Amino acid sequence: MSFGPPPSMYTQSTVSADQQRRRKRRRTLLGAVAAVATAALGAGALLVSGVLDQDPKKPAEPLAGAHQGRLDVRETVEKRPASTTGTMGFRFSTDDMSAGEQYELPGMWATDRILAKGINRTVVGLPVGTDASVGDEKWKLRLSGPICGYTNHVTGENRTAVLFKGKPDEHALCDHVAFFDLDDGRKIWQHEIPVSGVGDSEEVPENDALQDDPSVTLTRGTVAVTWGGGSDAYDMDHGRRLWRTKATGNCGDDGAAGGGALFIRVSCWHDGKPTDSWESLTYKVRAVDPRTGRTKWTYSAATGVRDVKVPSTDPAVLAVAAGDTGYTELLSLDGKGKNRATIRLQNGQYVGECTDETDYLLIDDCPTMPVGGGQVFLRSKDSDDALHPSNWIVGFDLATGNTTKKFESGPNETLRPIRTSGGKLLALRQSSDRIAPMGLVSLDPGTGEETPYFYFGLPLEAENFTIIDSNDVLVQNGRLYFGARRVSGPAKQGQKEWTQMVLGIESAARKGGPAQ
Repeated sequence: MSFGPPPSMYTQSTVSADQQRRRKRRRTLLGAVAAVATAALGAGALLVSGVLDQDPKKPAEPLAGAHQGRLDVRETVEKRPASTTGTMGFRFSTDDMSAGEQYELPGMWATDRILAKGINRTVVGLPVGTDASVGDEKWKLRLSGPICGYTNHVTGENRTAVLFKGKPDEHALCDHVAFFDLDDGRKIWQHEIPVSGVGDSEEVPENDALQDDPSVTLTRGTVAVTWGGGSDAYDMDHGRRLWRTKATGNCGDDGAAGGGALFIRVSCWHDGKPTDSWESLTYKVRAVDPRTGRTKWTYSAATGVRDVKVPSTDPAVLAVAAGDTGYTELLSLDGKGKNRATIRLQNGQYVGECTDETDYLLIDDCPTMPVGGGQVFLRSKDSDDALHPSNWIVGFDLATGNTTKKFESGPNETLRPIRTSGGKLLALRQSSDRIAPMGLVSLDPGTGEETPYFYFGLPLEAENFTIIDSNDVLVQNGRLYFGARRVSGPAKQGQKEWTQMVLGIESAARKGGPAQ
């Protein structure tokens, strides 16, 4: 089946991935880069699932929590499946990419009607429940230049934000922010943002190689942007700038974390040491009033810490890298920024991944360290038996740091946390024996029970979707989505091969099966 002409409308096909992913300052990949063994039941294998979703003509699922509104960051609760039998519910792919074509695919968001994906300088909205190709978009949001930053957060009325370059040149400055609607692709507003030179440079950068990386995030009613030399905040509804703060001394605003609250990460460099070395840096995290910019409290990380990320702002949880590689501990903070509990990852016994900052600056994207119900969940590293891998997931109490419930994968399978949902944990169960299917399961930290939501196999051409460090995994409105962060054309000119960009799985009940 042909998927039409190469989607050159989205990208410059000859731009090299190395140029797209160059980095201006020290960004060490932290956390294990884990390629997880998958269950591949063969091309055309049945994709089975069982999450009961809504009729697409009805309103979206209600938000979790009685006090969530349209300007809050969305926290949806997934319903228990009607059936554990299902089928492929969505696909976005092509077989017409040419040799040498490169696509950056920053950001993936879903509503009950739309799957949205960033493609170089365009965000496309595709109708869920379809086998889509280029040209099947419900809407296209064309930007003046490539997307250079995004947030995974979405509001209660299905809106989000991206950063983009003001010019189509791949090396142009990342100097604009846009807030847009995921259901119809409408741009609500956009603004030009300040730029700052790398490190302690006071010169206005001439190109993005000399620019300090900006970031964007959402919290209630507010879109916040950091740009190295300071931070800006904008009102969601009107785009009015609420405040601007300026960095001081040898420090720069180096990332924003959103959700239930707003944190700004501050990097400070020290005289006598190179600004591109982690040894020159120390970190602080400021809790900020999103409407005024006032600092509520500041947490200062110890000297020698290589990196700090923010798995959660409410409750406050920081991931700290104080060793040679990987995150070494999680810090649970109280409402005044004081340490409640320290959770040690025991020299790599537990694994926590956050998105690498080599490509886009996100400090609050830690997909395998979900926080909810007063706990943070971590997976153990896989067993040493490569032929028969196994692991477990453990909950840690944020008040005490003590372990709570432990969930075993069993032999020939591994568990990967995805996100919390209504006080429970959604996790991906992966098989290594090519016999048992993969599955999405719900883990109850109160009872220790595991409830299967759906089981599925992947066609051979979609196996790469389960490689953790190069794909996004999203559960929303009863569907499980796997999305690539970048794709490349075939190695040889004239060669034809399938390129999968997004794959979604849904319940067979949506296709006419009985509801539960």
